[in-house]
Amino acid sequence: MPQIITEQNLRNLIDLLVKEAKLVVGPKLSGSVVLYEPLTAGSDLTLDALPRRSSKELFFPICEDILSYKRENGSMKVTDVDRSQFPEAVLIGAPPCDAGSPAILDAVMSWDYKDEFYLERRRKSTIVGIACTKGDDACFCRAVGLAPDAEAGSDLFLTPLKDGSYACKAVTEKGEALVAAHRNLFAEGAGGDPVPFVDQGVGKLDLVKIKKWLEEHFEDPLWEKIADICVGCGACAFICPACHCFDINDEGSTDDGVRRKHWDACGFAKFTNHASGHNPRDVQNKRYRNRIMHKFKYYDGKFGKTLCTGCGRCIRACPVGIDIAEILETINSKQD
Repeated sequence: MPQIITEQNLRNLIDLLVKEAKLVVGPKLSGSVVLYEPLTAGSDLTLDALPRRSSKELFFPICEDILSYKRENGSMKVTDVDRSQFPEAVLIGAPPCDAGSPAILDAVMSWDYKDEFYLERRRKSTIVGIACTKGDDACFCRAVGLAPDAEAGSDLFLTPLKDGSYACKAVTEKGEALVAAHRNLFAEGAGGDPVPFVDQGVGKLDLVKIKKWLEEHFEDPLWEKIADICVGCGACAFICPACHCFDINDEGSTDDGVRRKHWDACGFAKFTNHASGHNPRDVQNKRYRNRIMHKFKYYDGKFGKTLCTGCGRCIRACPVGIDIAEILETINSKQD
């Protein structure tokens, strides 16, 4: 039976989850921008805009300790991080471009080496997705196989209705459990008319054709034409829901310190710099080529998934105006 939740009860749900000692994360006004941040009350939630950064930080933090070390009595003591202390979490208010990204990242995080830091957070998290009615001309989720009402990745999916309430659909057992535990906040019924979605400027792309072109054009004048202006700032990678490069460093002294995992980006000049000094991606257009290849060829070839959700954040944030959707349209239009 379809379920309905009012906006006030959605906020009441957040209040209850906080009281239950859950880590509740959702869009929140932080200064002048909306970010995914811990919510301390239902009144913190804002659904008026797409958050500046993606929600991947809940599962894949910008920086985290993975062990500590200390020299004691002439020997080195290594202590692992206690992952059992990771809190039960609820991500609420994530549009399809964010709710769908963990399911994409699951493939690489559980591949030949299982990243138990990421996977433990995934196991302990419930995602409440919401249909997107706030898109703009940078959005292109339809072009990469998603949609403003795509349920993929959500455990519970909300559809905004014109009367201000939300139609609810439990997509997974986690979603069913969330509703069952707070049954009094939900009412049975189909609800009224949904809020219309915003039209997107980019039509559906032929991702198979794009992949084939990439396979045959590792060397092509297009890369210099589109990417020589890239300044290698890494903004596109850091705000992307699907980029997942990281580095590992020991910080401290030879006697006491921590080993940390932190975000990295393939657009950085030193990302592929060898100890010998050789860098196979020695100029910026080669680095940007790798970004496109990874998202639309390599990852698909390895895992059968596109490493892009069409959120448009990289387009909005790029300081020199590189538009990945425009680049994909250019490739999509090529005949050879």
